[in-house]
Amino acid sequence: MDFPRAAGILLHPTSLPSSYGIGDLGDEAFEFVDFLVKSKQTYWQVLPLGQTGYGDSPYQCFSAFAGNIYLISPAKLLEDGFLSDEDLRNAPEFSEGKVDFGKMIEFKLPLLKRAFENFRRSDNGEITDLFRLFCQFNAFWLEDYALFRAIKFSQNQKSWQEWEEDLKLRKPEALEKVRKELDDEVFAQKFYQFAFFKQWDALKIYANEAGVKIVGDVPIFVALDSCDVWCNPSQFKLNEDGSPEVVAGVPPDYFSKTGQLWGNPIYNWDNMRRDGFAWWISRVKFTLKTVDIVRVDHFRGFAASWEVPGGDETAERGQWVNVPGMELFQALKHAIGDLPFWAEDLGVITPDVEELRDSFAFPGMRILQFAFGGDAKNHDLPHNYIQNSVAFTGTHDNDTTQGWFNSEAGKGSGRDAEQIEKERKFCLDYLNTDSAEIHWDFVRAVWASVANTAIAPMQDLLGLGNDARMNLPASISGNWSWQCKHGDFSDEIAEKLKSLTELYGRI
Repeated sequence: MDFPRAAGILLHPTSLPSSYGIGDLGDEAFEFVDFLVKSKQTYWQVLPLGQTGYGDSPYQCFSAFAGNIYLISPAKLLEDGFLSDEDLRNAPEFSEGKVDFGKMIEFKLPLLKRAFENFRRSDNGEITDLFRLFCQFNAFWLEDYALFRAIKFSQNQKSWQEWEEDLKLRKPEALEKVRKELDDEVFAQKFYQFAFFKQWDALKIYANEAGVKIVGDVPIFVALDSCDVWCNPSQFKLNEDGSPEVVAGVPPDYFSKTGQLWGNPIYNWDNMRRDGFAWWISRVKFTLKTVDIVRVDHFRGFAASWEVPGGDETAERGQWVNVPGMELFQALKHAIGDLPFWAEDLGVITPDVEELRDSFAFPGMRILQFAFGGDAKNHDLPHNYIQNSVAFTGTHDNDTTQGWFNSEAGKGSGRDAEQIEKERKFCLDYLNTDSAEIHWDFVRAVWASVANTAIAPMQDLLGLGNDARMNLPASISGNWSWQCKHGDFSDEIAEKLKSLTELYGRI
């Protein structure tokens, strides 16, 4: 699929400003769309929208289909009549700029429960009909997911691997019994998904009608403790007791000297091939109803994946195992048509990965922060970009541009002091800057490049430092919590970004 010369902003909905502890799908989300329109942006890139669990990572969700109920806007629930003014009057005070997940969840779950009880008592026939249609059209994933979540709540969030044997192995009699016992909670879980997608669909329609496209994200792997693995064990490399035979990760790299041990189960590609990759086709079709374009996470994993023995504590003993990515994408193209994909082709890129990407003309990614560690031939320097690529100042896994430029050895990267200083000097010379506004220098360089698509995280437009970093790979705490403050979507920033976007022909 061809992408026109355009630009956009990376901002996860959890990072929107909000009075309710976490960014949501309320008025601030619509205001951000207005900001994108004012600044002449074409794309709003988000991270995965799935339901997060322990660790709060959008790349470790309970389902590849379900939405994150923490994104549901209390204000929109009020507008729909699911909550009253009294329900929101006693909302706690939340600090700006950082999501306190524990405090937010403690406030929001009882609020959602109240909205469900009000919905159940409602005599609004139109809303009831919409709910029934939603459940009908989404039954292929919603029935299992609602039951999965209901069981987890009944068992104090224990992993499905720790459930009693009959439930763990999905024995029909056990499932039927627990479905009756947990009927109220199953109903509630369906309502939460209805509320999420009702709000998300309204936001997406607003964005699309304003000329803004949503760029979503498909993580290559799913979480072990997910409905996907519980319902489809034959699609994964698991031991008889349900534990993973091997888990996913990446070898030692820029981010970590011992590699990254993600812990996700690896797909049983032989079994997936036998049913024509049905699970993947269903997943991608559903995702493309939710977003307009998909960033395919860890694209190199579709050529070969780094498989680490289950139980290992680092990713160092892994090995590359071939994956039938060519067959998969051919099956997806046959089922869906043109694939509006961006390939996250970072990391160890070998000729087979390039061949897979180029066979389908997927644009790959270029990251300006990676550009200054070598010489003039560096793949990530703007003068080496190609048109069919997506150029970023940095991604959600990078430090902010200000944080990167002012970084210190041992804090957030594997670089030593000498490497940092060398890269900083090269950067200053290359961009011909005094670094007073290094974040705008980065934006200008990426926007001016030949790459068809240019993206900057919102943090870089705001000129924020390391405290605003979204994620530090291979770390287990302090991630995913950065949040905008009210007033951050200013006319001044919009005008500056608009000028660059017009100047470099990205309208």
